[in-house]
Amino acid sequence: MPGAGLGLGEKATMQGFRRYAMYWVPSPGAWEVAAAEWLGWNPATGKVALQPDLQVPLAVWTEEPRKYGFHGTVKAPFRLAEGWDRDRLSASIRALCASLAPVLLAGLSLRRIGSFLALTPDGDAAGLQALAAEVVAGLDAARAPLTEAEVQKRRPERLSVDQRDLLDRWGYPYVMGEFRFHLSVSGSLAPADLDRLHPLAEAYFAPHLPRPLDIAELCLFGEAEDGRFHLVSRHRLGGG
Repeated sequence: MPGAGLGLGEKATMQGFRRYAMYWVPSPGAWEVAAAEWLGWNPATGKVALQPDLQVPLAVWTEEPRKYGFHGTVKAPFRLAEGWDRDRLSASIRALCASLAPVLLAGLSLRRIGSFLALTPDGDAAGLQALAAEVVAGLDAARAPLTEAEVQKRRPERLSVDQRDLLDRWGYPYVMGEFRFHLSVSGSLAPADLDRLHPLAEAYFAPHLPRPLDIAELCLFGEAEDGRFHLVSRHRLGGG
């Protein structure tokens, strides 16, 4: 049912959230559980997950992405604009997702992005980029303007001219033409640590990666006061 809230996070986190985000995450099942255990945080249950013993310091190497949970960003975390609350946001998400068609990807593969590891799309991801652009624009009215501190957190001096323009317009520099879908499986690591972790992560995730991959729903996440993100609700894409 489009817009149905299916996540346990809705029941587990009735307190207010300081920011919200739109992510893609695996559907409930073995992959969702395995991914949560890899990072050590399950945003659906709001509980710490026991990480696998791989004879490497996995807890340290996954510390950066842990608080967000395993996810692919579609609309980056944002504070609610004046006049908006979670009910209004949820209603807007339901209406938007009902108007958007699912996207089919060839699959995902583990790759290095700079100094970290992530699962990224195989083949043509133009459909996913277009979907993300629709979500960014369609929910922009719900986003409060960035504070100067939030702008500086993005290190604007390191951004390209286009990225800085996107930051000013949409509150995040890696949207629209700069969007690159990925699901982080590590934080920033030294090259030698990446060499050690890459084959372990590849073997761990390989049994769970579907081919093709159907992007058929998006998820609302909320950031609690402790900085951890929780799954609030799942929303099916209902376009033709």
